[in-house]
Formats: sequence, structure tokens, C-alpha cells
Amino acid sequence: MDDVTKNRYRTGLEVRRSVLGDPHVDRAEDTATDFDRPFQQLITEAAWGTVWARPGWSKRERSIVTLALLAALGHDEEVAMHVRATANTGATRDDICEAFLHVAVYAGVPAANRAFKIAKEVFAQMDEAAHG
Repeated sequence: MDDVTKNRYRTGLEVRRSVLGDPHVDRAEDTATDFDRPFQQLITEAAWGTVWARPGWSKRERSIVTLALLAALGHDEEVAMHVRATANTGATRDDICEAFLHVAVYAGVPAANRAFKIAKEVFAQMDEAAHG
């Protein structure tokens, strides 16, 4: 791994941890095998070390766009993960609602309906953890 790649990976790991939290990233790293370790490196460098680390947009803005895209594409597990991550990105429940309303108009009501359902389940879990 050259220095540029090492720096991108280190930056990506920092950003990934700041958005998804240490427990999530630790689990991903601890369960990586020789088979999927290259994939973990790729997403850490590309998604987190390149795209999420770019200047110009806040983590809140990136979070909102990411949620809309994931919902539109029907990536349910990723929607749930990124709804949880809003605790770290500053995207509010109102922001998420607005993003999913856009999904309904531009990607279809069924996709938005599913995303709202997932978000409500995650919010309930988050609320329980905070108050329970």
C-alpha cells in the first residue's frame, strides 16, 4: 500500500468511525476474513476516505443524501444503519422525513413506504436505548 492509499485509508477509518461509531467499525474489522478484507479496505478508502471526507458538504448533508439513495434503491439494511448513524451526523428526524418524501416522488411510494417503516423501527430502538 503506497502512502496516498495509506492516508486515504486512515482518513476513511476516522470518518467511518465518526459516522457509524466505533462498535460498528470494530465489528466489521473483527469479522473480516481474507475473503472480504479487500472489500472492507475498498469501502473505507473509497466511500469514507474519498467521498465522505470531501470538503463542501457536511456530514449531515451527506447523511441525508445517502439515506435518500439507499431508500430509493431498496437497500434496507443500509437504510437502518444510516438512520442509526444520524445520531452522529446531525441529520434530524425531520431531515429524514423530507428525504423520504423526495424518495416517494422521485423513486416511488413503495420505496419510501419501506424506508419510513425501517426508520420508525430504528427510532423506536434508539429511543428505548436512550430511555430504557
